Amino acid sequence: MNSSRLSLTNLPVAPAVDPKALSVGIVHLGIGAFHRAHQAVVTERAAVETGETRWGITGVSQRSTTVRDQLAPQDGLYSVLERGLGEPSVQVIGSIREVLTAPEDPEAVVARIADPAVSVVTLTVTEKGYRAAGAGLNLDDPEIRADLTGRPPRTVVGQLAAAIARRDEPLTIVSCDNLVANGPFLRTLVTEYFDALGKVPATFEATRFPASMVDRIVPATTDADRDEAARLLGVRDEAVVVAEPFLQWVIEDDFAGPRPAWERGGAVLTGDVAPWEQAKLRMLNATHSMLAYLGALRGYETIAEAVRDEELGGLARQLMTDDVVPTLTPPDGLDLAAYGATVLERFENPALKHRTRQVAMDGSVKLPVRMLGTVRDRLTAGAEPRMISLAVAAWMVYVQRTPDLDDPQADRLKSAVAGTTEPAELVDALLAVESIFTPDLRDSPTFRSLLVNHVNTLTR
Repeated sequence: MNSSRLSLTNLPVAPAVDPKALSVGIVHLGIGAFHRAHQAVVTERAAVETGETRWGITGVSQRSTTVRDQLAPQDGLYSVLERGLGEPSVQVIGSIREVLTAPEDPEAVVARIADPAVSVVTLTVTEKGYRAAGAGLNLDDPEIRADLTGRPPRTVVGQLAAAIARRDEPLTIVSCDNLVANGPFLRTLVTEYFDALGKVPATFEATRFPASMVDRIVPATTDADRDEAARLLGVRDEAVVVAEPFLQWVIEDDFAGPRPAWERGGAVLTGDVAPWEQAKLRMLNATHSMLAYLGALRGYETIAEAVRDEELGGLARQLMTDDVVPTLTPPDGLDLAAYGATVLERFENPALKHRTRQVAMDGSVKLPVRMLGTVRDRLTAGAEPRMISLAVAAWMVYVQRTPDLDDPQADRLKSAVAGTTEPAELVDALLAVESIFTPDLRDSPTFRSLLVNHVNTLTR
């Protein structure tokens, strides 16, 4: 095997599109593994189908230099290692043409988004990257406040606002994070930022924020994955990302100007993303989180191990059929029962070592969008949300039992549960965290009773 590094001069297979011919037309904020296994792949597939060369991507890391340092010696090239039930396969992707690291040069990020050649911005910055408080922007966030003073912006909302203010051409900004109505939500945040500045640029009115829904399981890359990719490629790739074969991207067809032909790369363009989004958030994401908390509490390292536990797999199935499906209106072309079966099949894939602790991260942000809407809808319908309450209870016990909790509200949560010994004490302490639980849920005797019973069972 050739031990040298993947690069434009050391390509085992010629890419379908010449990366050197691509110019940048897209900026992506949050260039982690998910983007490289998802939007960048769809963008490349679209370029292969159309022959267009104007949709190269500038990726922006909001924190570390890791991705830049991995990709720079490889001329931006990396591979996607697909792990399904059969033999793994690998594909080299060349759609990312530049990587910027925001903390090093925040001005360069704004300048690139403001570039007239760029007409689309996409985002995968995780829920906490939006720096929201409830349904709006957290204007008390110290980083947001610092951006509003006029420094080169370091927050996502600040970067977008500063770039929009410089542009003469309207921009399309596509949120790809797991947030309900993510496009309209991001528009609200940017609007509130401009309101706080006291000046709204003329180009903002024409800026579009289409909603989108993304789905692909992308576990953390291991040394074994890097060795596997090197074996398949014949060269070393230090930036390889791992993914399942399944990939879904549903985008609201609402663009301000030119865009890639993403539908030619496998995306679905639709007039209404909401039904697709609800199905994914409540069926796939909620079940993923439930298995992460219950699995971690049982000592399972991966989601695949958890779902293959007969009891936990059965509970995951019940969660979808008993509590989630009754709250959904299926979009055209989606059979909810078949979708639910596909979800569990994907989770059972032993090749995807998606760690329970990784999925369990950031629960305070994920619970409201993945689980609590289902709780609320079932209570409103006069039903007992028994299975979804079990998922919430598992999170509560996980918070109590995890010393190094990885959560943006970790200090507050650990402080709330400190000294709690009885199930009712734990439930009441966490229900009182108003940034997660709204008063209607906190004050629901049915919900509280279910939580106490589940916590009692989980802690026996």
